[in-house]
Amino acid sequence: MSCSVSYPFTLCANRMESGRRIYSPDEYILDAKWLIDPNHLFVGPKIGEGAHAKVYEGKCKNQTVAIKIIHKGETPEDIAKREAQFAREVEMLSRVQHNNLVKFIGACKEPVMVIVTELLWGGTLRKYLLNMRPGCLDRSVAVGFALDIARAMECLHSHGIIHRDLKPENLLMTADHKTVKLADFGLAREESLTEMMTAETGTYRWMAPELYSTVTLRQGEKKHYNHKVDAYSFAIVLWELLHNKMPFEGMSNLQAAYAAAFKNVRPSAEDLPEELATIITSCWQEDPNARPNFSQIIQMLLKYLYTNSLSEPSVPPRIFMSENIVLPPDSPGTRSLMPVRDDTGDTPKAMMEDKPKGFFLCFNQCY
Repeated sequence: MSCSVSYPFTLCANRMESGRRIYSPDEYILDAKWLIDPNHLFVGPKIGEGAHAKVYEGKCKNQTVAIKIIHKGETPEDIAKREAQFAREVEMLSRVQHNNLVKFIGACKEPVMVIVTELLWGGTLRKYLLNMRPGCLDRSVAVGFALDIARAMECLHSHGIIHRDLKPENLLMTADHKTVKLADFGLAREESLTEMMTAETGTYRWMAPELYSTVTLRQGEKKHYNHKVDAYSFAIVLWELLHNKMPFEGMSNLQAAYAAAFKNVRPSAEDLPEELATIITSCWQEDPNARPNFSQIIQMLLKYLYTNSLSEPSVPPRIFMSENIVLPPDSPGTRSLMPVRDDTGDTPKAMMEDKPKGFFLCFNQCY
């Protein structure tokens, strides 16, 4: 295996015939190794917010971290659904470890559901690209970032996990902007060959066409698809890395989804070198079975770097290695959000470190 795996939960739930785990909030026990005492958490400023969770900069045993607090919901149905999603997300992001997956630190369920991860200071890939416009990344750098992403996806797929929401907003950067890490397992699912997975809404512009049908799926309806949906999303991300433009520019998200699903429209790759155009067009083919897997994608990217003499490559030497690098066994995981950056595009890290200890509130004082 090119990446490592651990099992943080004791799961008592029965399995469906498809092999997919059923996550019930009362039927899992978090391994004590990953259980965080809320008394050790101190909450700082909010740095991100989604439909069902907020993310804060914080401290955990003197380590600066990202603290994701999940809203519990109002109705019994909502509460049960959120707790099951929490169990599923924590199980997945603490099960695998890789240098290109954001490091999981731990979680707790009481007094509220909390997921703690490393905090990356480089911001999102989306913000990095926006700050560079109208310029573009050097192709060697773009391919280096693509290798980071492909290696993270190869690791997930080797453990039967489909990300389903691969896009620049869910790709975070280290402070030196040399490494990309995959984050956000909110839509991730385990895959089995026969299971029916729900077609929950991701981000349409990056979603694979097979996630749609001739009749628009209602949220929660069942539809067959497999891990090749991530290969399609990867192609759109790689196209964006090379062009630094929004894919399907001039279209709304729904227009882009309709064009891709029903008219087989794709962004133009005609201006790219043949090797890169081949990688992209093979990954976004309409037939999922015709798309390459991520092991093949990695080899194609490496071949491009080898066959194109880059006199002064800007990417670190690590991208020329054919093997994935893994984290030590004591630090598996993924999932985080980035800290807020100021108008200059710089992360105010030094300013945050100079704040007095009282800047962070005790977790239990907040809840």
